[in-house]
Amino acid sequence: MISHFDHIVLTVADIDRAVLFYKTVLKMEPITFANGRRAVQFGQQKINFQLLGQELRNHAMEGSGDLCLITNWTIADVVGHLKSCKVTILEGPVSKSGAQGPIQSVYFNDPDNNLVEVSVYDETSKSSSDLSEAE
Repeated sequence: MISHFDHIVLTVADIDRAVLFYKTVLKMEPITFANGRRAVQFGQQKINFQLLGQELRNHAMEGSGDLCLITNWTIADVVGHLKSCKVTILEGPVSKSGAQGPIQSVYFNDPDNNLVEVSVYDETSKSSSDLSEAE
């Protein structure tokens, strides 16, 4: 029934600050849509930002988000980049279980205390899934 995520929405205190963080730290593309709403885009997905109370159907509080993002960088490159951006790593690199197998992850908070996990699939997982697809 469901094939993928289109977008998620994070509730933040300052939309411009959130856009700048995701642009700088996570290399996402800032976009504006629907009468001036702000978001960041990566691949075929996006993260929309809203202020507390802006969307009456959404009861999320600032900092209630928890997301895992997959990168094609090495975990060492991710750690180095986060450090160069002065982002405090809360945990990692650590081994976790992703939707498609083992991953290496680092965890940190965005400026609104949303928990962000950036992960890399283990090469052995990629290799074995590539082999099974080829068979």
